Amino acid sequence: MHTRYAAIVPYATLDGSEIRELMHPDRHGVRQQSLAEALVAPGTATRLHRHRASEELYHVTAGRGRMTLGEESFEVAEGDTVLIPPGTPHRIENVGNTPLHILCACSPAYRHEDTELLEISEPGQSTNAPALL
Repeated sequence: MHTRYAAIVPYATLDGSEIRELMHPDRHGVRQQSLAEALVAPGTATRLHRHRASEELYHVTAGRGRMTLGEESFEVAEGDTVLIPPGTPHRIENVGNTPLHILCACSPAYRHEDTELLEISEPGQSTNAPALL
């Protein structure tokens, strides 16, 4: 199986980042994991969220950010990798002047239904991710 970056249409995901699904079971031959590129614009952050079942890895390929992982908060930059265990609240803020690029690997594969938003951006908004689809 092979994908070509230029052919993958990005979309806005539930946490507020722009995502390109590089490999996902719903579209490709992979079965147990997913790989995506997330883009976070300068001066913005993803919503605090967690995944009930998925273990996630973030690998920063460009830019600088501030990662919130549970009770911890720390700077990340190009070349850094972060382990996000299942059930751990997390978010990332772009603290630089250029887009923050992150490779996101999930196992089991990313599913909207596995995502619980822990903060809302509008009054009355649900934190139940499938309700936002």
